[in-house]
Amino acid sequence: MSGRAVPAPFRLTFADVLSSVSLEDLNTAAALQTRVDRKYLVDSELADRILGTLPNRALVLEMDGRRSFTYDSVYFDTPERDSYLLAAYGRRRRYKIRTRTYVDSAMSFLEVKTEGARAATVKERIPYALADRSRITAEGRDYILQTLAAVGSFPDPEKLYPVLETAYARTTLYLPGSGSRATIDSDVTCSVPGRSGWTLDRKVIVETKSGSTAGALDRHLWEHGVRPSRISKFATGLAALNPALPANRWHRTLMNDFPLRPAAAA
Repeated sequence: MSGRAVPAPFRLTFADVLSSVSLEDLNTAAALQTRVDRKYLVDSELADRILGTLPNRALVLEMDGRRSFTYDSVYFDTPERDSYLLAAYGRRRRYKIRTRTYVDSAMSFLEVKTEGARAATVKERIPYALADRSRITAEGRDYILQTLAAVGSFPDPEKLYPVLETAYARTTLYLPGSGSRATIDSDVTCSVPGRSGWTLDRKVIVETKSGSTAGALDRHLWEHGVRPSRISKFATGLAALNPALPANRWHRTLMNDFPLRPAAAA
């Protein structure tokens, strides 16, 4: 982690010239709650150039005149870090529990993500009170147990507490030709609740969400020499902030591609 001074964050411009798609149309065409995710950690300027040269023009999500939206997530785990260790050791029956808040619309959800067949990610969620975003309520505990029963993983919901908070600006693309979508997250900040945070410096996280086969954006990134990265905001962020945890699957990413700078004061 470097405390060096850095210039203002690089502003992505590729989405400025794209045609827009509404949230309703995006969800109708590519909800993809069950999907294969591929993640890429890309230099901001390179990502802007690559995304600006897609051969098949993408559509960008726009709501109320905005094309970039602020997200805030709080991740929960046990004191033994059960969820983290399942991910670190690549266990098949792994899960993540978080609240996700759409800051611009002041809406929050409790989400449970599990790994399904063929590495497909299954995300299920329920509306959640904004005031409860940093805790698990009785209703939340019941929902977690019911959802995880299908994968056979049972954390003690009484032991769950917030271990990591992330915030970032997200741009969402829809690629009509393949029916897939992608997100581009910039200014990604990770913090242990109650402590100052760290921001991913001059990097963006591109995440493609498609069926079992790669989509048009995946192939476009590959053509420009960009390959998938092992990265998880939850696991990589937690490992970066707590070196005592076994980094395992994210060690190379942390060593080579995860430059951090102190987050700007609120």
